[in-house]
Amino acid sequence: MRQAVSAPRSSGTTSTSSGIASVADAAGGRAISVLIADDQRLVRAGFRVILASEPDIDVVGEAADGVQAIELTRALTPDVVLMDIRMPAMDGLTAAKQVIASSDSRVLILTTFDADEYVYEALRTGASGFLLKDAPPDQLIGAVRSVAAGNALIDPVITRRLIGRFAHAIRPAAVLPERLRELTTRELDVLRLVARGLTNAEIADTLVVEESTVKTHVSRILFKLGLRDRVQAVVLAYESGFAVPDEALGS
Repeated sequence: MRQAVSAPRSSGTTSTSSGIASVADAAGGRAISVLIADDQRLVRAGFRVILASEPDIDVVGEAADGVQAIELTRALTPDVVLMDIRMPAMDGLTAAKQVIASSDSRVLILTTFDADEYVYEALRTGASGFLLKDAPPDQLIGAVRSVAAGNALIDPVITRRLIGRFAHAIRPAAVLPERLRELTTRELDVLRLVARGLTNAEIADTLVVEESTVKTHVSRILFKLGLRDRVQAVVLAYESGFAVPDEALGS
């Protein structure tokens, strides 16, 4: 019989990375609530120990498969769901799609498989990030905080590789895609650079503007396009033909 486990708020008092105040402000001054979904009990326990040591993170529950992940997301409304890809009853990608469609929880995909097809499919479902299970503890903690704060978590190198292999747009669109016509010229410039995998700081350097200005443009782009985060913006840019793979691949 499947068992779902919920837990009380962490009482840890130490921190292994910075940015706690900004994340707490983004969450309304409360701890980041996290649901861990993985079919391996020891893996779940390990993640819980790591995350529970942080004063700004509250592990509210555990799920052993995709079905439980959906049920507990509805019951616990976590800020972030750590979702393994390969699980019984329902795989993580299918569960992630339902979680994203039916809640405000953000999904951070976890896997031991560094396979591009999993990454791309996860991002297409609306996941906010992708992290390998063997990532160091500080990366896991940082990833949870980043995703909770509304940021996307995908390495530019991975972005470029994914674009090269899986973007459906083989050639650039002959005209500006209709969905992008509400964007200003500057916003289109920023979107093109986001699609190349550049960070806000790198975009600011390229356009010779302040990083805060770039953040504002990115926020407006996401709002106008009805997107959750910049990962979805990257997918849209390539699948619509606005950006082409060669722009991001480099050498």
